[in-house]
Amino acid sequence: MAGLAGLRGLAALYVVLFHCWLLTFPGFPADHGPRWLGWLLYGHLAVVFFFVLSGFSLAISPAGDGWRLGGILRFARRRAWRILPPYWAALAFSLVIAWTVTPQPHSGPPTARTLLVYGPLLQDIVTAPLPNGAFWSIGVEALLYLLFPLLLLIRRRGGPVTLLATVTVPVAAIGLLHPTGSPVNQLTGLTPLFTPLFAVGMVGAGVMAAGERVRGLPWQWLSALAAAPVLLLMVLAGSVWTVGHYYWIDLAAGPAIAALLAAVATRRPAPLVWLLATRPVRGLGRFSYSLYLIHLPVVLVVSRELAGPHVAAGLPAFWVTLGVALPVSLAVAWAFCRVFELPFQRYRGWAALWAAVKGRAGRPRRAARSSTRDRPPAVSGAAE
Repeated sequence: MAGLAGLRGLAALYVVLFHCWLLTFPGFPADHGPRWLGWLLYGHLAVVFFFVLSGFSLAISPAGDGWRLGGILRFARRRAWRILPPYWAALAFSLVIAWTVTPQPHSGPPTARTLLVYGPLLQDIVTAPLPNGAFWSIGVEALLYLLFPLLLLIRRRGGPVTLLATVTVPVAAIGLLHPTGSPVNQLTGLTPLFTPLFAVGMVGAGVMAAGERVRGLPWQWLSALAAAPVLLLMVLAGSVWTVGHYYWIDLAAGPAIAALLAAVATRRPAPLVWLLATRPVRGLGRFSYSLYLIHLPVVLVVSRELAGPHVAAGLPAFWVTLGVALPVSLAVAWAFCRVFELPFQRYRGWAALWAAVKGRAGRPRRAARSSTRDRPPAVSGAAE
């Protein structure tokens, strides 16, 4: 669905803008930048959006088949084939930057432990020096993939209310029993609150398999109604309180995001659907996973090696960081996607991929341009 891909692209772009802001203005979560840039502080919520979108995207097909997965091993292979090659390539890219140019903020240079932890996606279970601060969410995704078959079973046997209650009640209890009320306000560590967000996305996907009465509900207005109190609270409480209470803000934002996804999937509101269907936004969505994976080392190099030493602190440094890092990140992510992501969407195994590579190598250049009849169609993989 082009609209969902476009939303994913805009969310990834927002994460890039957030990191440009974060590496320019010190004191996060306090807002020490211009007030009119204050909306850039909340990049974490874009990652929350990714988790809801992931549950929504992955559940669309099972929702139309009685909430059946169609084989756990098949699902696991397809997810690994989709997610791991770009991730491992981005891990290598991030390690090179961290070792040769600059390490990640609040972390020493990566070590052998980094490889042992981040290679098999264990970063949310075991800590290690960071190769890339954005990788924490990929580890969460891997854990959610392991839970996905069980969540589908609960949805099939008990319905949407049972699914949400099963995953939300324990998470709420953990939050209430923790002294600070925010037990996982960190980049690494087990993150139970993302399971309800993933599950609410799954429930939202049920709209696509429901009857016309449910599909015809004003999901865009329901999304706005659910989002309004969360946004109002964030504005009134300020950034320090909001970031310190992300545990609850994330849970409260989940239903609004799921309703928005249901609205866009049913092609409403029309202006937003039109925007998401435009060529630039669709193209951005196509390489959004690559953009998310590789942008932070690029932004960090620009901020520390170019803007920091040579430009006045504050707004001038922000404009230089944004003006250089954003186009470079987009260009590098586009090229990265062409090599490490799109081939693994188009071809479903090493045999097909290798055959395609050999076929292109042996095909005359003019023939390659004039005919795509034998080329397998691109497959629109689910979100990160």
